[in-house]
Amino acid sequence: MPVEGNWNLSVSTPIGKIKAVVELCRQDDGTLTGVAHGTGEEVPLSDIALDGDRLTWRQTVTKPMRLNLAFDVVVDGDTLTGTSKAGRLPSSKVTGERLTAVERPA
Repeated sequence: MPVEGNWNLSVSTPIGKIKAVVELCRQDDGTLTGVAHGTGEEVPLSDIALDGDRLTWRQTVTKPMRLNLAFDVVVDGDTLTGTSKAGRLPSSKVTGERLTAVERPA
């Protein structure tokens, strides 16, 4: 199943759960691009790679503090599970569900 679409993510961090929506699109040349919306900011995804059902990407956030995040998740149909890592901090659990057409942000 393709990974393109909108994903509702929940990241369990030491300071609580952080919610975000990740949009993934496939370009004409086959590369994946994406953007994450959450905590009042929109940030581009970088280094997006799909290897079988394993999806990885990087992003930088500034809220609640500036962090460089590395995501490593496994996609299983309309769900995903994995981790997010911010530098030397412990990994945070990530879960997500694909948003349906009705749920997608405008």
